[in-house]
Amino acid sequence: MRGPARRRHLWLGAFLFAALLAAFAINSPAALRLLYPRAVAEVAALPPAPGYRAGQRVLLVSPHPDDESLCCAGNLRQALAAGAQVYIVWLTNGDGFELDAALLERTPRPRGRAAQSLGTVRIGEATRAAAVLGVPASHLFFLGYPDGALLRMLRANSTTPTVSPHTGATRVPYPQALSPGAPYTAASLRRDLTTVLDGVRPDVVLLPSTHDFHRDHRATSLVTAQLLAARGQTNRARLWIVHGGAEWPVPKGLHEGFPLLIPPRGRHLAWTRLDLTAAQQDTKLRALQAHASQMEVMPRFLKAFVRENELITLPEAGR
Repeated sequence: MRGPARRRHLWLGAFLFAALLAAFAINSPAALRLLYPRAVAEVAALPPAPGYRAGQRVLLVSPHPDDESLCCAGNLRQALAAGAQVYIVWLTNGDGFELDAALLERTPRPRGRAAQSLGTVRIGEATRAAAVLGVPASHLFFLGYPDGALLRMLRANSTTPTVSPHTGATRVPYPQALSPGAPYTAASLRRDLTTVLDGVRPDVVLLPSTHDFHRDHRATSLVTAQLLAARGQTNRARLWIVHGGAEWPVPKGLHEGFPLLIPPRGRHLAWTRLDLTAAQQDTKLRALQAHASQMEVMPRFLKAFVRENELITLPEAGR
């Protein structure tokens, strides 16, 4: 074999080896021990997350249906077991997941009615997931703001409603929402979320970190943190990440009994670890399976959050 051809074969072999190694790192449970021993040790060394107690009122602020189970199913189960009351508010109904809507409506370009139909489906899925976790329907709030456009809506801070990039709506189109017909404006979102905070009067608020990669998650974090700060209640926040960057969480798929590693986008944050029992992990899996439309398109990502722990950080710990 001549020089150039041999070099090409060497490069091809190196590329294939790197691809196999990457696939192993992302998908194999054995990789946790063989490739990530330091990362596993970091999680084991984290201090325990703050617990819950009887009489507390816990509010989870979720950008989309399924985030509540991905981040915090174990937290919610432990809060309920301690005697706390749990509430969940979703800022969007998840109507912007185009692949989901395409499968549901069997159309290659889901917009308008198809996207709104997905939002309605996901309201039902979120309600069923909450029931699996033990949260009653009377403790659930759906706001129905534009999936994929929360950050743009907040930054515009205008009286002119934002147009949903998926449904085309400029007002909340869902009759199940807290304020059907409310315009897609930052003021309306703040008013609805204030209504929830006033009604629930939470002692603990679980919300996304601004370090989450997803824009809707960052927007949810910003607007919730602003309202808590205005109330002098920043110390009630507990933060989490779902979109942590760099294929996180690894390995993909269901690996109960393995740790949820620290997300790359949150490495500088002071994390705490909430350990989950086997029964709590199983309940978390069943809650995620209630999000059937999501499970149909990305089951390995969702199942990768069913681990032996969840991760929580606090505002003063690096927000």
